[in-house]
Amino acid sequence: MLASKVAGPADGWLPHIRDEANRRLDRKNIQQALNDSLQRLQTDYLDLYQLHWPDRQTNYFGKLGYEHIENDVSVPVEETLEALKEQVDAGKIRAIGLSNETPWGVMQFIRLAEKLNLPRVVSVQNPYSLLNRTYEVGLAEVSIRESAGLLAYSPLGFGVLSGKYLNQQKPAGARLTLYPDYARYSSENAIKATSAYVDLARENDLDPAQMALAYVTSRRFLTSNIIGATKIDQLRDNINSAYIELNETVLEQIEAIHQQYPNPSP
Repeated sequence: MLASKVAGPADGWLPHIRDEANRRLDRKNIQQALNDSLQRLQTDYLDLYQLHWPDRQTNYFGKLGYEHIENDVSVPVEETLEALKEQVDAGKIRAIGLSNETPWGVMQFIRLAEKLNLPRVVSVQNPYSLLNRTYEVGLAEVSIRESAGLLAYSPLGFGVLSGKYLNQQKPAGARLTLYPDYARYSSENAIKATSAYVDLARENDLDPAQMALAYVTSRRFLTSNIIGATKIDQLRDNINSAYIELNETVLEQIEAIHQQYPNPSP
């Protein structure tokens, strides 16, 4: 399965992606982004093409406190869907997905696709881990009822849940050693929660990273657990987590930690 994304407005960051001033999820941008991706990947089509984040102003990347903008000038959802349909009809896309979306956004795409006979969303790529289970609040039900499963990104919270950064460790070449400003999974409560999860894993003869991945994989609303690795042994361990089934005692203890430190890295 080969997948890629198209990025929408970025409010001044990522200036290297297409035209910063006019980067929207409209026909022109989707066509250009897709064709550029196909050329780079040396392929004629993608199995899955996703909208990297909404065109409209809303909450994603850990932002809390929704602030509504009355005069929304974002590209209408139906226009984005029509642009994607052109590429589906051209054979360049097999299926479409969303990313960093809200329950309202996912349901808008589904409702308009059904109403206008446009491509229907098959997946949602959002963050999900032991440190960020906000997907469960509204999107999990959408995923199950609407057959649009979660593609969970950052299931280890930038590797934090492996425990390798505890006690202020900075492993050479590790992601947060190279990019210390990525603080989403390094708050005080995130560190406390991580310490508790790592202790729980070791008390049950489990590898902390494998336990964290196995939990994500066990969720009914999950379609794919997006793992990442820089070393072959990490890749091997991550893949082998698919064969780990967490018992009820471990699951209950995970819930107890979650109650103590709920979603420290939204």
